[in-house]
Amino acid sequence: MNLTAIIVDDEANSRAILRNYVTKYCPSVEILGEAASVQDTLILLESNEPDLLFLDVEMPYGNAFDLLEQVPDRTFETVFVTAYNHYAVDALNAQATYYLLKPIAIDDLIKAVNHVSYIKERETELQDQVLTPKVNTAKGKITIPKQDGFEVLEIPKILYCQADDNYTHIYLEQGQKLVSKTLKYFEDSLSDYGFVRIHKSYLVNVDRVIRYKKGKGGSVVLSSGKEIMVSSSKKKVLLDYFK
Repeated sequence: MNLTAIIVDDEANSRAILRNYVTKYCPSVEILGEAASVQDTLILLESNEPDLLFLDVEMPYGNAFDLLEQVPDRTFETVFVTAYNHYAVDALNAQATYYLLKPIAIDDLIKAVNHVSYIKERETELQDQVLTPKVNTAKGKITIPKQDGFEVLEIPKILYCQADDNYTHIYLEQGQKLVSKTLKYFEDSLSDYGFVRIHKSYLVNVDRVIRYKKGKGGSVVLSSGKEIMVSSSKKKVLLDYFK
């Protein structure tokens, strides 16, 4: 799939190296423009709709995270390019799709572009379609602790789970439950039943996903009408569930 991209880096030499690498090794990518600061990037984004942003972290008068906060409804995927590996967690929290360390390894660059290409291709195929998972949720039950014992829930009736610090809200066909367990606990418990972590705060039942939307960075609509954002780092796992 052909992609369009913008390169953002305050160092002209770094931009030139990345531009040359992309041109030579990723011919499916068209470079729409380059920027050296947050403000220059915002101006470029006003007149362009790239599929991909190659984004350096450190820039004058702001950084990559400042930029992304100013583009809340972004439709592009973000590949962080930086010399500092301690930004990895922040990059994931900012919904980065991929993370490249300088000096850039060509193989890693190709993997990043292929990853974005796959996501964009699948998003286009699935956007606003009525979705059918490749697998059906197995019938089963899960117990949740109560003060006077425990309660049994039918797994297919769970729509999604939402993190709340060390607690989890479980949303059912009718009503919800607040459980003193982390979302990671339910992610581990329900992974074999067609549940996918699509965001740091959300775990969804893929059987209840009826539509996928590309706008606002990507989101799913559940059978209840609830719309939930999808983190860039989680998109591929989710999209792989659907034909």
